[in-house]
Amino acid sequence: MLQRILTDQQEALLADERSCLTDLRVTLSRYNAAPDDLATLEQSIRQLDELFLLVVVGEFNSGKSTFINALLGMRLLEEGVTPTTSRIHLLSYGEEEERSVTEADLENLTAPVEFLREVRIVDTPGTNALERRHEAITEEFVPRSDLVLFVTSADRPFTESERAFMERIREWGKKLVLIINKIDFLRHESDVEEVVGFIEGNAERLLGFAPENFPISAHKALDAKVEGDPQGDLWDESRFEPLEIYLVDTLDEEERVRLKLLNPLGVGERITERYLQLTADRIGLLREDLDALEDIDRQLQLYKEDLGREFRFRLTDVDNILHEFEKRGLEYFDETLRLPRAIDLLNKAKIKADFERKVIGDAPQVIEEKVNEIIDWMVASELRQWKAVTDSLETRRTHHGDRVVGSLGGFDYDRSRLLDSVGRAAHRTVETYDRETEATRMAESVQAAVAGTALIEVGALGLGAIVTLLATTQVADVTGILAAGTLAVLGFLVLPARRRQAKKELSEKILDLRQRLMGSLTDQFDREVERSIHRIEEAVAPYTRFVRAERDRLDEMHRDLEGSQHEISALKMQMEKI
Repeated sequence: MLQRILTDQQEALLADERSCLTDLRVTLSRYNAAPDDLATLEQSIRQLDELFLLVVVGEFNSGKSTFINALLGMRLLEEGVTPTTSRIHLLSYGEEEERSVTEADLENLTAPVEFLREVRIVDTPGTNALERRHEAITEEFVPRSDLVLFVTSADRPFTESERAFMERIREWGKKLVLIINKIDFLRHESDVEEVVGFIEGNAERLLGFAPENFPISAHKALDAKVEGDPQGDLWDESRFEPLEIYLVDTLDEEERVRLKLLNPLGVGERITERYLQLTADRIGLLREDLDALEDIDRQLQLYKEDLGREFRFRLTDVDNILHEFEKRGLEYFDETLRLPRAIDLLNKAKIKADFERKVIGDAPQVIEEKVNEIIDWMVASELRQWKAVTDSLETRRTHHGDRVVGSLGGFDYDRSRLLDSVGRAAHRTVETYDRETEATRMAESVQAAVAGTALIEVGALGLGAIVTLLATTQVADVTGILAAGTLAVLGFLVLPARRRQAKKELSEKILDLRQRLMGSLTDQFDREVERSIHRIEEAVAPYTRFVRAERDRLDEMHRDLEGSQHEISALKMQMEKI
């Protein structure tokens, strides 16, 4: 166990690291991170209590098994020119050579080799011959490794499968050492230097740094050790000694402890960076969603302003009818309240009938037609606004649909589901929008508002009938003034006074009618506009609430991850000083 060889300072760092990575795992669990990432992090935490783990990877026929045999000084693993490693082999110390298959694709081997007392070695199948089950197990061991030895063959260096696998190692944040095997296949030293330069350059471009590299001949090194001549020409030609010194001396106990503590932090750092980027992508996408919702709000505000402006313009048509109504009434009094018409003035029924015919006329019906036109316009405007909202939601559903990758809880599912459901609801509203029903409902609301303002029992009366009733009860009763006197009191002074009084009362009555009618129409249409906007806002509300709640959740997650990132960086700086 690692604790057996730790100093007090290293023990304290180990405790801090375990706490840091555990907190990170709790954070990622709370935000529904991918199970694979949680498992990898959990493995890295467990790794802190294990022996130093050396993982050997590379293509089949690159000489991995021969290299490991040479490192151990014995032919423990099977060698060959065809894929011989069909299982993953886990090598550890044992008093005797033993083999046991614990899983279908995992074989445990023990050997009495001193190097294995403090280090375990994992031999993996070739990167270009990995079956899915092999790949899964290989990817279980590489993230747990403290050092990865990447074996490539000098006769076919840096193949596509090696490049792809090395990229994965970079994602895991592992320390990597390059083993360039089979240099005995090359005739000249210049060829060796050329291959080494080629591999170094490609590795540095891919990894962002130049890893340690060792050109060797594992075959010659193994032969020299097995034949008991580690100091002869064969050993010198193998160039194995610098690699062995690096692994045995450079990776001494202190360095192994340092790498052991650093590697889990590297895994935590890479996972943290990935989720920070993923969170930033999500926040960016949500920012666009918030912009889209704000755009809908702006649309609704403009919709309200445009309706108000257009309604006032259309209301002038109704006002003009009342102005014409008043003008006809004033002209009627000028024409009627004259001395030559004195006999007619005594006939109240005739005066009232003339007033209704000449002054009121079809004004109520025309007003009703104008109000119905306004209602039709309102219904059409609301439908257009629903369509605009539907288009906005559809745009959000498809916009950047393939931009964000990765998994972060149910974000994609919840967002898409809400967009779909809200979009379908809006679309369904548009499809089932019954103009006639909406117009009827609105017309009934308007006539109820007008009637309610005038304190009239509506019954089955339409708006025109209500206006007629208002007009005849509040305007035509001026005939009472006209019929109140007799010829005896009608004179040159009385009649003009009566005419002025009648005209004044007519104007006051029409003003009152105008205020009642225009006020009730305005109030009712204001309520209809608010109702229309409220319906749209309610339809979008589930998505609005999701976006705002998700933004708060992601902002909090971003802060938590940044905290973990700073803590990991501080720990790495302390580890580097060990």
